[in-house]
Amino acid sequence: MTKEIIENDPYKSAGVDIDAGNDLVDKIKKDVASSHNKNVLGNIGGFAGMYELSKNYNEPVLVACTDGVGTKVALAQEFNQVDGIGQDLVAMCVNDLIVCGAKPLFFLDYFASSKLEVNEASRIIKSIADACKNSDCALLGGETAEMPGHYVGKNFDLAGFSVGSVEKADIITGDSIEEGNVLIGIESSGPHSNGFSLIRKIIKESSMKENDRNKITELALKPTHLYPNLIMHLINQFKINGMAHITGGGLTENIPRTLPKHLAVEIYLDSWQLPEIFRWLQDNGNITQDDMLRIFNCGIGMVLVVNEDISENVKSEIKNNAFECFDIGKVIKKLIINIPGKTKSSVTNKKVKAGIIATANAEIRKTECVEFLKPLFSRALSKTGPERTPSEPDTRVTIPKR
Repeated sequence: MTKEIIENDPYKSAGVDIDAGNDLVDKIKKDVASSHNKNVLGNIGGFAGMYELSKNYNEPVLVACTDGVGTKVALAQEFNQVDGIGQDLVAMCVNDLIVCGAKPLFFLDYFASSKLEVNEASRIIKSIADACKNSDCALLGGETAEMPGHYVGKNFDLAGFSVGSVEKADIITGDSIEEGNVLIGIESSGPHSNGFSLIRKIIKESSMKENDRNKITELALKPTHLYPNLIMHLINQFKINGMAHITGGGLTENIPRTLPKHLAVEIYLDSWQLPEIFRWLQDNGNITQDDMLRIFNCGIGMVLVVNEDISENVKSEIKNNAFECFDIGKVIKKLIINIPGKTKSSVTNKKVKAGIIATANAEIRKTECVEFLKPLFSRALSKTGPERTPSEPDTRVTIPKR
């Protein structure tokens, strides 16, 4: 770097290119504006974005969430497939909002890199704007940060923030979930944006040919499904008792977040086929069934809890909107086991991790209760009744409220 350049542009000599930032703003203006609606006030480039709340609410409640894409960014950048990352970012936020019945209103993004690559950044922000449009949500603003010395090489990171609104009386809390309710699982597009530190490790350590590697990477990088339009449509037609967005923690950790404390769910693992990407990860990563359920969505991106008498109609409507769905389980009473010297929850969790199924409510106060219940549990593991050997994969698991 010459002395003349340093004197003419000292900030650029430190690694920050203001002109590149301005070029990016010019390049994305049209895409950002295309996501706006009549509720957006002001123009792009202001100090803050403004959004006029609809007057149709009696008691409006604002709902907010924030999220990122994790190390999926690294895999996307490595294989030059960054165009879907923007949709991942939007989906991780708006899919969380709709779980409580909120309609997404607007979105803000944060893009940080060591050195701003205008073309790459504009592709990503276009993807963000398109995903906002597809979720009936305005891209209200964002921040682009160039941070040399903090990020290495061409690395970048993304974060997003979204706000939605819901009528106070219409908030979905899960409190109305009851024993006997049906769980409907809506398909995912793949891993969505979770588990990628492990996915990258398995891909890196595998000895597959380049064509196979590219195929697996393409499956892993499929953009996260956007569920808002579908869910808002369903909410307007049916009573949805509860929902769970299946993200980090998989089915095991996310479904309990919507359950009342006295309930659990029984999941039928053979009610849907594990998609190819997850079968490959399980085989090549030597991952147990329990860990698969706790790390990945395993092909189920959103779970709805509904009354049994409307479940078929709900499923038909989901399929009419081009999403596949499955009856993946039911709500049951939580099995309570008391053993001297152990807490109820520790025993219950141990049983869940072992794939043991509770088909009825029971309170047993025997030191030897685990041995006592073994025959019951082994029979319950099979839909058809006969006992199965320990080497066979479990077809049902029970997940309690934590």
